[in-house]
Amino acid sequence: MWLNGQLVDADQAKLPIDDHGLVVGDGAFETLKTSGGRAFAVTRHLSRLRRTLDALAIDMPNEDILRSAIADTVIAGGHRESRIRLTVTAGSGSLGSAMPQGQPSVVVAVTDLKPLVAPLAITVPWTRNERGATAGLKTTSYAENVRALRVAHQAGASEAIFANTRDELCEGTGTNIFVVIQGETFTPPLTSGCLAGVSRDLLLEASASCITERDLPFDVLKTANEIFLTSTTRDVQGLTRIDDRVLPVGPVTQRLAAVFDEILLANDP
Repeated sequence: MWLNGQLVDADQAKLPIDDHGLVVGDGAFETLKTSGGRAFAVTRHLSRLRRTLDALAIDMPNEDILRSAIADTVIAGGHRESRIRLTVTAGSGSLGSAMPQGQPSVVVAVTDLKPLVAPLAITVPWTRNERGATAGLKTTSYAENVRALRVAHQAGASEAIFANTRDELCEGTGTNIFVVIQGETFTPPLTSGCLAGVSRDLLLEASASCITERDLPFDVLKTANEIFLTSTTRDVQGLTRIDDRVLPVGPVTQRLAAVFDEILLANDP
């Protein structure tokens, strides 16, 4: 683990009790992975981290230092392939909501990259607020996601899917969602309140001619011919069940998954 400038053993890592990330969830994070042993899409993840930190009024750490921290922590972890968690909080100095005045806290932690989780999802009754102050930001305020994912796990699923306040399809707890309708592929626009996922963006750029961003009713999940998710750890994963509905991993999903496999061959697309 890398903490505020140095590699440390996980059991020796310490943050002050008044760190704003702990006190009020005031921070941002990125989840990356290695592909071929090297951190994938680092530039894109750091760009999104900067956007989130700017919105939270937290100083962005030096990007060269972050790149070195990621590389050093991956090497120290020694895994064949790694899952990387980069977290930046507002730092210590406040036990309330007022902004602390110290330096941000920076943590890079690496674990073994686990096999893909099951392609099963449920819908949940809670909504994303597309007009909220943190809509579309990758913040550490994740209790809403934890609650929904816990319900999904209790139902035997690996992801929970949200609508927004307009009852439009939005996103999962840690995924972006795509639907295929009569051979055409659609995904909610960022104005739905969904996160600008790095995997989502890469797939959209590589397949701009065959994927349309469009507002979609939430009940499209009941009729879509294919449904798939994108995320750092899932890549492109076709769902085989959502709620009680069984789905095929159809030809469009398979083709786009192959497109993404090609993207993974690039080190920093």
